Amino acid sequence: MDSMQIENSRQEPLPDFPLQEKKGISGSTLKIIAIVTMFIDHVGAALLGRYIMASGYLEIAVSGDMHAILTWLEEYGVLYYVYTAMRMIGRIAFPIFCFLLIEGFQKTHDVRKYALRLGLFALISEIPFDLAFNAQILEFAYQNVFFTLFLGLLAMIGYDWIWKRRWFSAKVPGTAVKLLLSAVVLGFFCFAAEVLKTDYAAIGVICITVMYAFRRKKAAQIAAGCVAFVWEITAPLAFIPIGFYNGKRGLKLKYIFYLFYPLHLLLIYLICMVLGIAGYSVV
Repeated sequence: MDSMQIENSRQEPLPDFPLQEKKGISGSTLKIIAIVTMFIDHVGAALLGRYIMASGYLEIAVSGDMHAILTWLEEYGVLYYVYTAMRMIGRIAFPIFCFLLIEGFQKTHDVRKYALRLGLFALISEIPFDLAFNAQILEFAYQNVFFTLFLGLLAMIGYDWIWKRRWFSAKVPGTAVKLLLSAVVLGFFCFAAEVLKTDYAAIGVICITVMYAFRRKKAAQIAAGCVAFVWEITAPLAFIPIGFYNGKRGLKLKYIFYLFYPLHLLLIYLICMVLGIAGYSVV
C-alpha cells in the first residue's frame, strides 16, 4: 500500500450535521402573540363591555350610590374583573405590532407597496371597526389602529430620508438640522394622528418613532420602548417576547394580520347582534 492509499484510509467521511437554528422567537410567533392578545382585548371591549353597559353599569356608576354599586358588583363583579383582565392582556398587542412594523420597514423590498398596503387596509377595516365599537357603519370620532401604524410608517420614512441626506460637511450643524427636521416630521404626523383621532393617536406615533430611533441596539430599543409605553401598566410586558426575537421571519403570515383584523371585528359585531346587545355602547 503506497503512502497515498494509507492517507486515504485514515480519512473518514464527515457526519452530515443539520444546520443549527438560531434560538428565540421568530417574527411569525411574535405576530401570533400580538393577534391573540389583540383578539382578547377586542372581545373584552366590544362584547363584555356591552354586557356591562346593558347591566346598567353607567347609571349606577354616575349615581355614586355605594349600596347600588356594591349590589351591582355582587351580581356582575366577576364579569367586570374578567373584562378588566382581558383589557390588560390586550395592552401587550400594540407594542409588538409597533416592533413588527419597524422590522417590516427595515426589511421590505418596496416601502411604497408596504405603505400602500397599510393605508388600504386602514380604509377597509374602518367599517368593521366602527360596527364593532360604535354599532355604526361609519363614524369619524375614532379610527382604527391601521391608521396609526400607517402614520408611524410615514414618520419613519421621513426620519430615514432626513438622516441619509448630506447638507453640511460639518457634523455638528448637520446633526442639529437633522434633529430639528426630525422633530418637525414627528410633530406633523402626531398632529395628523390627533386630527384623524386614530387609535392611540399621537402617543402611538411617538412610541413607534422612539422604538425606531433606538433600533440599532436591542437592549436600548427595549428600554426605550418600556419608557415610551409606561403610560399603560401592562404594555411593557410586550418587550419580554420582543427580547427573545431571533431576527427570523418564521412562518409566512404576511397577510394574516391584514385579513384577521377586519374579519374578527365583523365577527364580534355579529355575535353582539345575535345576543341583542349591539345597540349598547362600549365601556
